[in-house]
Amino acid sequence: MDKYLINTIKHISNSMFQKNYFGVFHGSISARTSIHSFIINKKETILDEVEERCFIELNCSKAKDYRWNEASADVNIHEQIYRALPNAKYISYTMPPYATAYSLHHSELVPRDYYGHQILNKIDIYDPKNFNDWHKRASDEITTFFENSDEHLLLIKGFGLISYDRDLTEMVKKVAILENSCRLLTIGAVL
Repeated sequence: MDKYLINTIKHISNSMFQKNYFGVFHGSISARTSIHSFIINKKETILDEVEERCFIELNCSKAKDYRWNEASADVNIHEQIYRALPNAKYISYTMPPYATAYSLHHSELVPRDYYGHQILNKIDIYDPKNFNDWHKRASDEITTFFENSDEHLLLIKGFGLISYDRDLTEMVKKVAILENSCRLLTIGAVL
């Protein structure tokens, strides 16, 4: 695997873990390595101190082998997005606490802070309706949303945030801005 890519993802992953965007055993981050391949964290990886051994490279154009079972539980979401969106270079599934909590009681996010307003404008919150079969539907519904939208962020009610971009720093910046906007809206509502 590309050492530079692994080191870059390692640094970003650690920062996102420290911000509580990833949990101990939930969350995922991946990077496209070729037109048909990507790396993704393994199932049991704690995303605060990742190393090369914490990632697995998968090929979308070949039959799924045993390695797919070692990958993150979100691997099907990542795979389907990479297949459908050629401009997706990086993907993350995070569960930022303020954004996820905000999603429970709202259908849209309209940031009222400067950076949220400038960068995000308005974000519709996706309601999966039924969590009982969400794991089976998630990859199809998330990919369909991105195919029919110019958005690179999808805040899902009670589930978290799926994001993708061509630039890793840009993706993480948008995740951080969205979380900060939700934090400010939450704190502002209490005052």
